[in-house]
Amino acid sequence: MSRAIAVAVAGVGFAALLLPLAAALLGSLLPEESLLVGGLFRRAPLGLDHYRQIFTQRDLWEPLRNSLVIATATTVLCLLVGTLCAYALARLRFSGRSFLLVLVLAASLMPQISLVPPLYLLLRRVGLLHSYPGLVLPYLTFALPLCVWLLVASFRALPPELEEAARLDGAGRLRILLEVVLPLVSPALAAIGIITFVACWNEFLFALSFTLGPERQTLPVAIALFRGQYQVPWGQVLAASVVATLPVAALVLVFQRRIVRGLTSGAIEG
Repeated sequence: MSRAIAVAVAGVGFAALLLPLAAALLGSLLPEESLLVGGLFRRAPLGLDHYRQIFTQRDLWEPLRNSLVIATATTVLCLLVGTLCAYALARLRFSGRSFLLVLVLAASLMPQISLVPPLYLLLRRVGLLHSYPGLVLPYLTFALPLCVWLLVASFRALPPELEEAARLDGAGRLRILLEVVLPLVSPALAAIGIITFVACWNEFLFALSFTLGPERQTLPVAIALFRGQYQVPWGQVLAASVVATLPVAALVLVFQRRIVRGLTSGAIEG
């Protein structure tokens, strides 16, 4: 009986998650006049007109490219820097290590809106507004703390005897990290990389605040600025939302087991 209830609850939750995507997909295939006067439940011929319009009239290729470049660059940089920082915090003994971990956690809990004014002034001062680095560097403020925190847990979950044995064989710290530690925490690295990529792909506030025109706008900003002279083109908005959602949804579905395994592979020790 309890199993049936659990399955029913899971089914309801899964349906609730899929319902918005299904509604967006259906609305993106309906003509605009059907969306305005009859909603999603009115019978109307389905078509791909909205998808053609967002790529021909709206030039959605440029925001897609911007989102892909920025999310990929942030993910790679976050994994490189976060791995080194997390390994040092997990394995090296120095005073203030616990305080640094708390500081990293506190940085990840700061609201993004509180960072926009100082980051805007800083980026304007160094001439990075409306550029790829001008978005990648702010994205690290929320991606890097999470990466470090999760990787510290994964490194601490590894038996230290493996590294001690490698040191007895004459391996240095960097070689131990590259050849012994990283292969063992590869599930966590993959999970953190996917989570970071998805977070950067969906980020809106920084992308809106630090870009000045369509040349560097990301996909969420471009979709938010879809509008006509007298009304919002809901068909195009829904089509662009589906285009933005499907690649990320497919990525998560393909690597869902690796994500779960990576996030549950370790626990922070005191």
